[in-house]
Amino acid sequence: MNATTFPAHPFADGPRLLADIGGTNARFALEIAPGAIGQIEVLAAASYPSLQLALQAYLALPQVAAVLTAPLRHAAIAIANPVVGDLVSMTNHHWEFSIAALKQACGFDTLLVVNDFSALAYALPHLGPQKRQVGGGVAQPHRPLGLLGAGTGLGVSGLIPCGTRWSALPSEGGHVTFSPADATELAILQFAWGRFEHVSAERLLSGAGIELIYSALAHHLGVADEQLNTPAIVARALDGSCSLCDQVIEAFCGMLGTVAGNLAVTLGAQGGIYIGGGIVPRLGARFAASSFRRRFEQKGRFVNYLAQVPTWVITAEYPAFLGVSALLAEQLATAP
Repeated sequence: MNATTFPAHPFADGPRLLADIGGTNARFALEIAPGAIGQIEVLAAASYPSLQLALQAYLALPQVAAVLTAPLRHAAIAIANPVVGDLVSMTNHHWEFSIAALKQACGFDTLLVVNDFSALAYALPHLGPQKRQVGGGVAQPHRPLGLLGAGTGLGVSGLIPCGTRWSALPSEGGHVTFSPADATELAILQFAWGRFEHVSAERLLSGAGIELIYSALAHHLGVADEQLNTPAIVARALDGSCSLCDQVIEAFCGMLGTVAGNLAVTLGAQGGIYIGGGIVPRLGARFAASSFRRRFEQKGRFVNYLAQVPTWVITAEYPAFLGVSALLAEQLATAP
């Protein structure tokens, strides 16, 4: 996707800025023509006091400035946060900004700011082969799609067919109360209650959540807690050097299966459930071999219903750009 050359038919009103802002990374790109997304750069969010400064740092990069022959007019930002009204204050990072003030400071004619998982939901019909199926099931046409993904937090959304178009749900479903499915998960929940008054699904199904599961299982099993971080836990699980780490990843995958199954029956997502975020795609074959799919289908009388619902892992490197591009194009096409 990080192209260095672009088609001969660029947008008449100039390139468009696309951004995908998470609690850890701020990803930026330019769309020069429909589907021609390039100049992708990933900046560490912690390195910048504000989104405006990160955005301006991106635009000042020589390889980006070389493409821009005129000021940018249109921009679209997907952000890991609810977007209600003008003020955006991030849950998993310290950035806070006014959409109107940012638009004025950057000189944009158009600035669209949407929840990142709403944007990712709009990308689902455009993924093509950039996804990997886990388990069985066949997607039914013109039926809702479900989306969730674990990273810095737990994002949740859905894509609902509306005639010939789609409508994305601006959900904050990652903050639903976590519900254990077996005795081990109950022990993990009881450990988490010692730290948090409310234990949401996101508390466990996220980067920080993997570390919490690790400490909880170490306590439950009576073994040493080495206070490993998430990359170390994942690495040791994948290379087979740590039984406890492998149990952590297995617990994580099983919990995710339960939450994904909950989402499928809630939305009636017979078009399928998609798994995004930064964690699961890195697990590769370990995720496919985990209890995820069994737990996804484990809904008592609804096991046959869920067995027919496919689940996919999104393998596209920057899928949110596809969605936020489609949203911006739709807004500009309907603008007076």
